[in-house]
Amino acid sequence: MGSHLPSHGESVGQAMAGSARRCHLKAGDWYLLRIRPYRTLENVIEGAVITLTDITEVKEARATLSEAEALRRLAVVVEDAYDAVTMQDLDGRIRAWNPAAARIYGWSEAEALDMGYMDLVPDDRKDEARAMAARLRRGDTPAPFQTRRRTKDGRILTVWITPTALVDESGSAYAFATTERVVEPDTESPEVG
Repeated sequence: MGSHLPSHGESVGQAMAGSARRCHLKAGDWYLLRIRPYRTLENVIEGAVITLTDITEVKEARATLSEAEALRRLAVVVEDAYDAVTMQDLDGRIRAWNPAAARIYGWSEAEALDMGYMDLVPDDRKDEARAMAARLRRGDTPAPFQTRRRTKDGRILTVWITPTALVDESGSAYAFATTERVVEPDTESPEVG
């Protein structure tokens, strides 16, 4: 900021008008630097008035609003998705359940949020689901695969599942998400439609 001040002040003097610019310090703070000519009663410029206004909170608020808007857009995508989208904590408790999951599996969101993910897994696929969960807990994301899941009315569906480990800034898994699409019998990939 300081190295630009002389040239910034000279441009204000030449233009005989004020100037403002945002400045970012290495410490992460933001300031609005304003330089205005100091005029005498005879309208002669005798110097400059320099003000610094801390705008760090304003910049942070804008960044937070931007992140919130991005999350809102993502929530709309999940809510409107054709595929079931679920999120589980590391203990396997269901923490998010979109409308497509309710349509496909039959449990309402309120019912699903009282369940564990293993409640959807048929007995013959429990070991597979435990192995997938163990990989996700380590932050490893397995490739999409075909498996089977149980519905509320007891039917067993073949689904194409895409699991994803959700990790924090340090890279540690805190939850995992799945996207699941029903596969029609005798197909190897999910039905698109």
